[in-house]
Amino acid sequence: MPAAAGLSSVSVIVVNYHAGSCLLDCVRSLLSQCGEVVIVDNSASDAADSSVQNVREIYRGDARVLLLPQLTNLGFAGACNIGVGAARGDWLLFLNPDCVLHEHAVSELLKALHAAPDAGMAGALLLNPDGSEQAGGRRAVPTPWRSFVRAFGLVRFEKRYPRLFSTYDLHALPLPMGPEPVEAISGACMLVRKSALEDVGLLDEGYFMHCEDIDWCMRFRAAGWQVLFVPDARVVHAKGACSQARPVFVEWHKHKGMVRFYRRHFRHQYPGVLMLLVMLGVWARFLMVAGASLLRGVLSRFRAGRASG
Repeated sequence: MPAAAGLSSVSVIVVNYHAGSCLLDCVRSLLSQCGEVVIVDNSASDAADSSVQNVREIYRGDARVLLLPQLTNLGFAGACNIGVGAARGDWLLFLNPDCVLHEHAVSELLKALHAAPDAGMAGALLLNPDGSEQAGGRRAVPTPWRSFVRAFGLVRFEKRYPRLFSTYDLHALPLPMGPEPVEAISGACMLVRKSALEDVGLLDEGYFMHCEDIDWCMRFRAAGWQVLFVPDARVVHAKGACSQARPVFVEWHKHKGMVRFYRRHFRHQYPGVLMLLVMLGVWARFLMVAGASLLRGVLSRFRAGRASG
């Protein structure tokens, strides 16, 4: 089905890394809602990965699907920037390969940006496979204090002291009636006005994965562009489908990204010893999360060995 009028100016950039069958499902949900799909394949150097194979076979000769295999894993930001260089549309939709769009999702995002000329990007309502709203689709900026509040469960005091103990996730709040400005959206699905991107600049490749989307949202807002959350644009996100095989690797880069993000944006608010404490807190959390992940892996292999024995 050809893209509807207006949607042909939308280029979708998908960064693939061991997405498996999710990638094909993602592409199928896209082609009636955009002009082209640019797939930057970060796992192309891995002979064991076959996630692009079905897409290549099914859409061979289809000019709407462009595959860009990379010789090495560039990380999310680096691969997105490669996609930007190849995309031809005036609107750029950055989408994770483990996402499937509901009908009209792109048109709702596009309509919201057309109605708000000062908005530079818009994010969708991210849904879990069970239909519930997923955390991260709309959020406040995760300052060091907000992250501390969330990590240590202090959010339970939010009703009594809302300004002090609020968290950054907004998914527990009622959905707005229409598009509304937020501090940040998720890099899993963000439609970006190309002229705004040219004003703000590309994603920061100093982030390998995680935190680059929040950093970008802050840079957009600092340049005077609004960031919108669009509840009528619905996207099912199988979160973690591409990263479950290497959880410690993912957590390492996630926490490394947090360190970069805090140093870049909050050094003036947390000078000297305070920033040192923030950094120690980040790496202490990494050790706990990585240790728990390794322990789960050991227990899983132990149970599998007992079951096979």
